[in-house]
Amino acid sequence: MDPHLLRTYATVARLASFSEAARELGYTQSAVSQHIAALEQDLGAPLLTRRPVAPTAAGERLLEHTGPLLLRLEAARADVVRMVAAPDHGLTLATAPTALGPRVLAALPASGVTLRVLPRDEVTAAVATGSADLGLVDGLAAPSDPLRLPDVAPLTTYGVGEEPVCVLLPDTHPLALRASLRLGDLAAARWLDAPDAGLPLAHLRAANGGHGFRRALRYDGTDVRTLITLAAAGHGLTLLPRPAATGVPGTVAVPVTEPRVVHRTELVHTGVLGGAAAAVAQVLAERP
Repeated sequence: MDPHLLRTYATVARLASFSEAARELGYTQSAVSQHIAALEQDLGAPLLTRRPVAPTAAGERLLEHTGPLLLRLEAARADVVRMVAAPDHGLTLATAPTALGPRVLAALPASGVTLRVLPRDEVTAAVATGSADLGLVDGLAAPSDPLRLPDVAPLTTYGVGEEPVCVLLPDTHPLALRASLRLGDLAAARWLDAPDAGLPLAHLRAANGGHGFRRALRYDGTDVRTLITLAAAGHGLTLLPRPAATGVPGTVAVPVTEPRVVHRTELVHTGVLGGAAAAVAQVLAERP
């Protein structure tokens, strides 16, 4: 399959419009129609209904593959470009909001750093496509277990650190006086769904056998302070690394002791590093 045709198809499906896709891609509408027709002929199946414009069952299945395929192609291009490009002495670091801990901050050079705080799922893509030299990803894991990362490119990973996790409660909450909590006992509570600012509810469900943790409010953003403010105001519970959860006025951070899970942070990169990126990676790859 021609990647240009796949890119056109993905754009039409996303915008639900041939004309809007043509405008975004810089093609004529006729060219977009020809791309879709050629892809449908290649696969021997209709991919889009025309009125309204929407993926067919075969088109939906193709979309499941299209994103990862196009991302992998971008990653391959970026990897080759990095090999032949002139070295850049700066450093671009992409990070999930709760991955940027004190140890990472201490390892950064005094100048020449660009910091990009991204939704958790976009960090590895930024590294793979060359828009970031290094990435910091995090998540909930059993002690010493590596994180499960998307297969976007050949990635080198280092465990940067592990720390306890806490449930953040308003200080008036009935459980605020507890010394510790079992995650399973909170499965029926009201939770904040903030997949990019806190630890995702999907991680909590996985740790609890796939059950519970209903959403009371969803926050689509990367600002941890906003998430903490929502928790303090009683809009729902959230799970955070202990350093982010402690010392917040109006709240109590209660450690989770069962199951045995930790907040794990990993450094990711592709290829051979040089300059500031290599220096930071070397420091963070060492055991704390």
